[in-house]
Amino acid sequence: MKQKIRIGCGAGFSGDRIEPAVILAEKGELDYLVLECLAERTIALAQKRKMANPDKGYDPYLERRIEVLLPHLVKNKVRLITNMGAANPVMAAKKVKVLAEKNGFDIKVAAVFGDDVLTYQNLPIEAFEIFNGENQAFELIKEKNNDTLISANAYIGVDGIIEALDSDAQIIITGRVADPSLFLAPMICEFGWSKDDYELLGKGTVIGHLMECAGHITGGYFADPVKKPVQDMIKLGHPYVDVFSDGSGIISKVEGTGGVINLMTAKEQLLYEVVNPNEYFTPDVVADFTTVKLEEIAENQVKVTGGGGKTKPENYKVSVGYKAFFLGEGEISYAGPSAFERAKLAGETIEKRVSSQFDDFRIDYIGINSVFGDKENPVIPNEVRLRIAGKAKDIDTASLIGEEVEALYTNGPAGGGGVRKYANEVIGIMSVLVKRNLILPQVKIF
Repeated sequence: MKQKIRIGCGAGFSGDRIEPAVILAEKGELDYLVLECLAERTIALAQKRKMANPDKGYDPYLERRIEVLLPHLVKNKVRLITNMGAANPVMAAKKVKVLAEKNGFDIKVAAVFGDDVLTYQNLPIEAFEIFNGENQAFELIKEKNNDTLISANAYIGVDGIIEALDSDAQIIITGRVADPSLFLAPMICEFGWSKDDYELLGKGTVIGHLMECAGHITGGYFADPVKKPVQDMIKLGHPYVDVFSDGSGIISKVEGTGGVINLMTAKEQLLYEVVNPNEYFTPDVVADFTTVKLEEIAENQVKVTGGGGKTKPENYKVSVGYKAFFLGEGEISYAGPSAFERAKLAGETIEKRVSSQFDDFRIDYIGINSVFGDKENPVIPNEVRLRIAGKAKDIDTASLIGEEVEALYTNGPAGGGGVRKYANEVIGIMSVLVKRNLILPQVKIF
C-alpha cells in the first residue's frame, strides 16, 4: 500500500475554467485529478436535456474538457474522476471512449451509475422519508408519473468509484456522487482503508471537503481587494493535496500559478456549507469537523490534521428536481438627470399594467435597492438599471414582462435604453431521504 498520494481538483462547478485543470494534469505531478462539476440544479437540468434526447444529459463541457486533458492524463499517468456524467454517465463514458480512440489513446473508461431513483421500478413509498420538512418532495416521489417531477438522484458514495478504480479504469465518470466521495475513494483504494474505519473516512472526508470547490481554497471566492487582497487572480491556480495514509494532508498549488492558500482561505472553505460541524453527513460517514487542525507550514501550503467520524447514515439524501414556475424578466437603463425618477415611473407603469397576472411580481432598481431593499435615504446615482420580474404559470404570461419593458422604448418615459428580456421555466430543488440498502451503485467499463 502507498503512504502518500497526490490529488488535484481541476473544477469546482460545471462552468469552471478549463485552464487550471490542464496545468494540474501537465505540471502537478498528480496521481489523481478530480473534476467536481455537479450541483443540485445542474443535474435536474441535465435530466431535462436527457428527456429531450436520450443520448444527452451529461455535462455540456464534457468533450471539450476531456479532449484538452487527455494527452496530459495519458502522458503523466494521471487517473481522472469526475461527476460530469450528470444524468447520463453511461453515455458520457461512451463519448469519452470514442474521443480517446479518435485521438489514438487506448484507455479504459468506467461509468458509475445507479443514483437515479426514478429508474428503480419497485421502490415502495415506505422506502422514502421526508427530509427537512420538505413534504412536497415526498409527494412528488409518491406520484412518480406527476408531470411536475423531473429528476430524483441519490447522493451515493465511494462504492461504485472503488469498483471502477479496481478495474484499472483511467477515467471514471459518475452521476450524482457526493462531492467529498470523489476524493475519498482513491484514498480508500491506495491506502487500504476499511470502509468501516469511520475515523479515517472522516479525516479523508475533511480533505475532500476542503478540496471540492477548487478555486475557493486558492483565494478565488475568498478575494476582496480592500480587506483580503489576492495576487495574480488572472491566472488563479487550483489546488492539489498530498494525502498521507494516516488521513492527514498538505494542500498546495502548482508553482507560478496565481492565488493564495493560507489559513484564512482554508478556514473559509472548511466552514463552507457546514451546518453542524459535529455531524457532517455524507453517504460514507458522519464526519466530525470539530477536531480539525489547520497549520500554515510554508508559503501556499496548509497542513490538515484531525477530524474523524462515527458511522454512516442509514439513508441516502435524494435531490428532487421539479417544474417550479415560469420566470419573466425585463431590464432597461436610464441615465443622466432624473434617471431614478424616470426608472420609477417606468416600473410603476408596468406594475399597474400587468402585475395582477403574476403570482409574484418584483421591481428592482439595481444599485439602489436590489440587494438590501428600500432605504430611507438612498444615494441616488446618475444611472439606474431597472429590473422587473414575475412568476407565472405559463411561458406566454411570463413573456409579458419583457414585452412591456421593450415597449418603453417609444411609450416612455424618456431616455430608456439597453433593453434585455427573458422568459424561461425555472427548475426547483427539494430533498427527500431513501433507504440506502435499496440503491445499488453500478459500474460499466468501456
